[in-house]
Amino acid sequence: MIRKISTFWLRHIYPRLAPLIATIGVVGLTVCLLILFVVAKLAEEVLEKEAFAFDTSFLLWIHQFANPSLDKLMLFITNLGNPKTVIVVAGVTLGILWWRRYRVEIYIFVLTCLGGLILNTGLKLFFSKPRPQLWTLLISEKSFSFPSGHALGSMVMYGFIAYMLATHYSQFSRFIYVLAVILIAVIGISRLYLGVHWPTDVIAGYSVGFLWLMICIVILKLQRLRQGKLLGKTFDNVR
Repeated sequence: MIRKISTFWLRHIYPRLAPLIATIGVVGLTVCLLILFVVAKLAEEVLEKEAFAFDTSFLLWIHQFANPSLDKLMLFITNLGNPKTVIVVAGVTLGILWWRRYRVEIYIFVLTCLGGLILNTGLKLFFSKPRPQLWTLLISEKSFSFPSGHALGSMVMYGFIAYMLATHYSQFSRFIYVLAVILIAVIGISRLYLGVHWPTDVIAGYSVGFLWLMICIVILKLQRLRQGKLLGKTFDNVR
């Protein structure tokens, strides 16, 4: 029995998983699976209309730190994830990629952004979770709450931009990733501070965004490998 299972694994499963494991690594694949489990649990609870005990208590706890100065700061930070800002950043990024003739990166970046938009819109409509109304809000949001579009969108777009920058400027990769993590994190925190999302909305947004980001990065890596092989064959033919 064990021999049959191992034979089936080696012949049918492993050959398909090997490129994925080689591209994102065992740790990356494990993290993705854990995040997928978290997303599934959150989605199950939301579908069953069950409230998370810490959602309300956490929002009320964070609201006790509210003051006019923090209000202005959080409004500025949350604007970094607003559609208008995202469109500008995406447009500038596409312009730079076109100027540098990074054609593959352009296609995958467009796919990344469009996929994030479709995921966010589709999931919001599917779960139809109302937003919190615990105090007088500084901003008005009309869409549904789960998942957080700002969390998902910032993870996808700023995460992919950080990956591209770190790839081309590897000497600054650590600084780039740290800066991206801080930016993505504070955008999510701003949504909680402003009271327009439950903590579970932000967690789900980050989780779904990270999974989609990993898929797009894998696609980009595989396209680069394929491009490299084609260039290698062309070079061999010329010789």
